[in-house]
Parts: sequence; C-alpha cells; structure tokens
Amino acid sequence: MKTFNWKSEVQSNILALKLLGLWPKGDETYKRNSYTLYASFCFFVLNCGHNFFQTVNIYFILDDLEAFTSSIFVTLSCVGTILKCYGLIQNMENLKQLFVTITGEIFQPKGEKQQKLVEPSVKFWSRIYLLFRITCYFTAFFWSTYPILDKSFRVRRLPFLSWYPYNVKVSPFYEFTYMYQVVSIWYIVAASLNIDCLIAALNMFIGAQCDILCDDLRNLVATNGKELKEKLVRCVIHHKAILSLAEKSNKFYNWIVLFQFFTSAVSLGFSMFQLTIVVPLSSEFYSFICYATSMIVEIFIYCWFGNEVEIKSSIIPYAAFQSTWVGLPTEIQKILITFTLRTQRPIKMSALNLFYLSLDTFKSVSSW
Repeated sequence: MKTFNWKSEVQSNILALKLLGLWPKGDETYKRNSYTLYASFCFFVLNCGHNFFQTVNIYFILDDLEAFTSSIFVTLSCVGTILKCYGLIQNMENLKQLFVTITGEIFQPKGEKQQKLVEPSVKFWSRIYLLFRITCYFTAFFWSTYPILDKSFRVRRLPFLSWYPYNVKVSPFYEFTYMYQVVSIWYIVAASLNIDCLIAALNMFIGAQCDILCDDLRNLVATNGKELKEKLVRCVIHHKAILSLAEKSNKFYNWIVLFQFFTSAVSLGFSMFQLTIVVPLSSEFYSFICYATSMIVEIFIYCWFGNEVEIKSSIIPYAAFQSTWVGLPTEIQKILITFTLRTQRPIKMSALNLFYLSLDTFKSVSSW
C-alpha cells in the first residue's frame, strides 16, 4: 500500500510559509544562506519595523482616545505576529522533526478504509484554512485601500497611524511610506494566519491518529492469541506515540496560543469600540467588520481542533470496549484493562495549562 503523506495534506500552508521566509526547504533549519538573509529581511524590516513605528506613535497619541483605540488593536496584533514568527523560528528543528515523525509507520493508516476515515478531518481543515484566508485578506485589502476609497489620501493620510523620522506629507516620502505599510501589513497578515493554521493542522493530525487507533481497537481480531497480543501491543505503542506527538506539539505553541488569546480578546474589544465611532458603511467600517470576523475565526480554529483532540481521545477507551474482548486469554484481557484505564484521561491541548483549547473556552472568550 502507498505511504500516506501527512505533510502533503497541508502543502499549501507550508508553501505559503516558505514564501514568507518561515519554512526552510526540506527537513533543514536555518543556515547561513540566501534564504536566511531573505527571512531576516522579512522578519526585521517588514514585521518588526512596521510594529516599531506604530508602537512609537502610541506614545504621542495617549491623550487622544479615538486615535489610541484605532492604533492599539492593530499594534497588539502585530506584536502577536512577531511572537508567532519567533516561536516558529526558534522551534523550527523540533517542528521539522514532528513532521518527520508523523510520516513514520506507526502513524500510517492501515488500508483504504482508514484513509477515508481521516479524510473528513483533512477536508474540514482545508475549508477552515480557505475561510480564514478570505477573512484575513479582505481585512488586509480594506486596511490597505481605505485612504484611497474614502479619498483621504488627498490629505496624505496613511493606512496606519505611525511615527517616522521624516515628513510623510511630502512626495515621494508619502508614496514610499504608503507602499511600505501595505507590503508590511500583507506580510504580517499572511504570516499570522499561516502559523495559526499550521498549529491547527498539528491538532488535526493528532485527532486523526485517535480515529485510526479507535478503528484498530474496534477491529482487534486475529487467528491466534499470539497475533492478537501483538496487535494489542501495537495499539499501546501507537497510543504512547500519540501522547508524545501531542506533548511536543503543545510545547511548541504554548506561548503562542497564550499571547494570541490575550491579543485577540483585547483587539476584539477595541475593534468593537471603533465600530461605534467610524462612519457606517465606509471602507474603514468594513475593515473593522472583517478584522473582528477574522479574530473570531482565529480563536475558533484553535478551540475547534483542540476540542476535536479531546473528544476523539476520550472515545479510545470505548473503542477498546467495543473490541471482541469476550473469551480472550486472561493475559490479553489484563493488558486491555490496563490500556483502557490509562486512556480514560483524554488528551487536552492547553496554553501553559492555564486554559484548554475547547469550545467552552471559545464561548467564554467570544462572550467576553
């Protein structure tokens, strides 16, 4: 049977990260080459540079509530993207190793039936990835063009309130700065959404592995006791491998998720406030609508796929009970009982164990 390539299922996500300088080729990490130079330029000039100029400007507008709220939520999102990119780059070696591990034999679907079993999870991730891209790119489009759409470019208004050590009201500085802000925000938006979806893909993989393990347990049959014991032992090893994959994945995005939830919640509040003071149905109004929608979808992505891991892992002991355990040798029954007791505690993905990625968390954050 042909090897199931888990990495190819999220190839579009990985390709986008490559273009952003956030995924070195193959299974390599960053080395002293042209790609690392390109990645450094994107990270420091487009990501950190844009955020620096926005952050400095906040100091000068602390007394202006409207200007402060219109700037702070974007700045927080940009800071969050810096942390995401740093976390991804810092853990690149471990992350690449995770993708190598998941292509191992223990994680392979056993037959066409199990391949079809994991397809719904992969397809749902792909749809969510498409939806999230649409909302994020619409947000970036309105942010980039609203000075043009509402004619405020005539008074030299930029898409984002920022401080620069030169007069941006005169040409060609205005045009240059406008283009710099547009390129920077598109890079930041693309980097943020693709890192989010990569984390969601890791959780999707873990949930799909739980589906495969449950199917193996339900169909635990053999011609003799020795073969049956070997199959059961493989299930135990598979479960341990899933736990290890979940632990390493969670360790990678612990801080990313924690800071992302904080910035998303605060940014949602500020964007809702901005909706009450901008001109209704203006391009700026639509940019806030798209931004709020993308923030909600972003939180939903984390919580949904984290919740799927918890639900699917909680089914494992029931799948073991559904196997043909009646009449099995006592030794095998003891192994099955021990395994069932061990799997009664579901796998929960969290942010530093402060809160779990679940739909209950999504309801709490969105309600707040």
